[in-house]
Amino acid sequence: MFLLDTLNPLNKKKIFNDPVYGFVNVPYNILFDIIEHPYFQRLRRIKQVSLTHYVYPGALHTRFHHALGAMHLMQQALDVLSAKKVKITKEERKAALIAILLHDIGHGPFSHTLEHTLMNVHHETLSTFFMKKLNEEFNGALDLAIEIFENRYKKKFLYQLVSGQLDMDRMDYLNRDSFFTGVSEGVIGHDRIIKMLSVRQNELVVEEKGIYSLEKFLMARRLMYWQVYLHKTVLCAEQMLIITMKRAKDLANQGEKFHCSEHLNFFFENNIDEENIVGREDELLHHFSLIDDVDITFALKSFVNHKDKVLSFLAKSLINRRLFKISLQNKPFKSDFLREVRHKTATQIGLGKKYMKYFVLTGEETNHEYNTSKNEIKILFKDGTVKPMSESTDYGLQSKMITKYYLCYPKNIS
Repeated sequence: MFLLDTLNPLNKKKIFNDPVYGFVNVPYNILFDIIEHPYFQRLRRIKQVSLTHYVYPGALHTRFHHALGAMHLMQQALDVLSAKKVKITKEERKAALIAILLHDIGHGPFSHTLEHTLMNVHHETLSTFFMKKLNEEFNGALDLAIEIFENRYKKKFLYQLVSGQLDMDRMDYLNRDSFFTGVSEGVIGHDRIIKMLSVRQNELVVEEKGIYSLEKFLMARRLMYWQVYLHKTVLCAEQMLIITMKRAKDLANQGEKFHCSEHLNFFFENNIDEENIVGREDELLHHFSLIDDVDITFALKSFVNHKDKVLSFLAKSLINRRLFKISLQNKPFKSDFLREVRHKTATQIGLGKKYMKYFVLTGEETNHEYNTSKNEIKILFKDGTVKPMSESTDYGLQSKMITKYYLCYPKNIS
């Protein structure tokens, strides 16, 4: 258990020097106590954008950076709303900052990439587990933060600042990921957007003057997805990491023992999903809180010399960045073509067709610029009327879902 009384209460008003925003303040003691907790410190060892550094070498920032940045933007947003006479109590302000600080604490190694591989549990579910566990240690101090995080609190705009189409999470990761990748298309006018925030009927709105900054924000998000998050080489590397971990799990289910951490082995040897975690939350959190990118990287290095040829080949390819060839297109690949690729791969690699699920990887990725189906961004006009973003702009919002299909296989296959 984390011993709060070991901390010096006179030395908790810290300032972090952030490369994106400059100085980031920690205004409440409990925020510093949470940051100091091993659960949160673990985020230093989890990359924000997984294997994106295989394409953009500077993209080595972590979930720790992102959480602090989102907390900084939340402070700015709450200051703006308070200045506009939106009633926010000290306790609500503190709870909102805790909620955004912990919004990603449920991420596992390499963030989204392995979210449904080591176990099939959504990171937000795990974030809730972590918050409730921390709440026990902090004697109920996170009660209101959990209400806000789970959208159970009466002031909905606080939840929207944590999780919505214009939340502080998105505001920070676009700025931060753009900064560390060097992709300038992701730069947004976050300060302008935040200054235009207001509240009407308990919901977050943006004043009409900020509509062009919003359009830039939505366009930047779409460009970042296809240029960074779903860049074809990044996508290929992440699919290779997923299939490598699945191969390890398959072997573990056959009784294979690996020379890696006991906590990672727990997830290799157990098939965990949303249904069978009930009653096992403490056991799950114990193991999950002790794995990060380091465990996966160490496992990959040990797999390089493993007797299993499939596992060894995949691990060696990732460690040495010998990535598969990837094709990306707007239509599904024809079944005849896929059969031919699998046949040639099996023949040239010298392994049976049953192993081709590890070498010929297919699937699809989707993204849209703006979602009009729920929780639209609301625009506040000068006459006091409020309209959804889709009805408030002359710019043609890309609300249509864009789907791209991928095919990955070893480069030496002719």
